[in-house]
Amino acid sequence: VQLQASGGGLVQAGGSLRLSCAASGRTFSKYAWFRQAPGKEREFVAAIRWSVSLSYYSDSVKGRFTISRDNAKNTVYLQMNSLKPEDAAVYYCAATGSSSWQSVAVKDLREYSNWGQGTLVTVSS
Repeated sequence: VQLQASGGGLVQAGGSLRLSCAASGRTFSKYAWFRQAPGKEREFVAAIRWSVSLSYYSDSVKGRFTISRDNAKNTVYLQMNSLKPEDAAVYYCAATGSSSWQSVAVKDLREYSNWGQGTLVTVSS
């Protein structure tokens, strides 16, 4: 089972990027994006429950980022709009077979058993 993240790059503040996370081998119950900036802990960004397309966002990205999925491609996306310099980080996709949707579990990186390799997002001011 593999998660392959892609789509990172350099963008100006106010710009947009779309990250992709392609899963091979199986479909998970829940997917999430986390990010980690230099010197900081990995933090939750957004999550989606595969079967019913429920989504959940951190307050810092709500209204700017959108998580979605493509069933046919077994891929999860993170559309990032109105990017800010503080959004710069390595973004990781994660997945789990757990369908728990309690907010504490959704945001906890320990909930996720499978991780992608990370994709770097740089935002210039």
